[in-house]
Amino acid sequence: MSLGHPRAHFRLTDSTNARARELAEAGAPHGAVVTAREQTAGRGRQGRSWAGPPGRALLLSVIVRRFDALLPLRAGLAVADVAGPDARVKWPNDVWLDGRKLAGILVEGRPDAWAVVGIGLNVAVRLEDLPEEVRAIAATLGRPPEALEATLRELLDALGARLEQPAAGALDDLRGRDALRGRVVRWSGGSGEAAGIDADGRLLVRGADGAVTAIAAGEVHLGTAPGSSATWTPSS
Repeated sequence: MSLGHPRAHFRLTDSTNARARELAEAGAPHGAVVTAREQTAGRGRQGRSWAGPPGRALLLSVIVRRFDALLPLRAGLAVADVAGPDARVKWPNDVWLDGRKLAGILVEGRPDAWAVVGIGLNVAVRLEDLPEEVRAIAATLGRPPEALEATLRELLDALGARLEQPAAGALDDLRGRDALRGRVVRWSGGSGEAAGIDADGRLLVRGADGAVTAIAAGEVHLGTAPGSSATWTPSS
């Protein structure tokens, strides 16, 4: 069965992930989806807010009952499939277009029972309508508002295909769309050069001493490595 059935749609809700978690706990099946025209408490990683102008962004959460460690990255690949060949997946939960954030992904769940894949995707957002501090780092598909439903179907089909894809193929595709590889990054444990994604979906970072660290979770920002003069604008 394709993703998207059943579907609960809200004109206004606090968070599609919150509603989807409730449905998952109540037994909603794999592929059930919650969508909203507007949400008041959309969240990204680390408790950050995610705001989408009403009727111009896809705000959705999909209940998944077959999942693996690559789930957030599979979701990123699905968004990139919709966005086109120039889209890149920024480990672990963003999708970039032309170096700007097009989509954010938040996966929550209960191990071995269910997961909720929350996606916020700027479909018809007008950048000039966004706050100035967001406008500088945001991207949009540039589609008309009337394209939201068609884009939702396209995204759900892409996500369904990515969920079924063997891990090796998904990893190959991720490496081809890796937004960070070769760039200087920093995280809570240090900084270094992003060196790809390993077989478990972890980000590999090579330090100044040549040692490679595998990062399984957490925030990663573009930054400056020890001994390097390269500087980058933080991604979030």
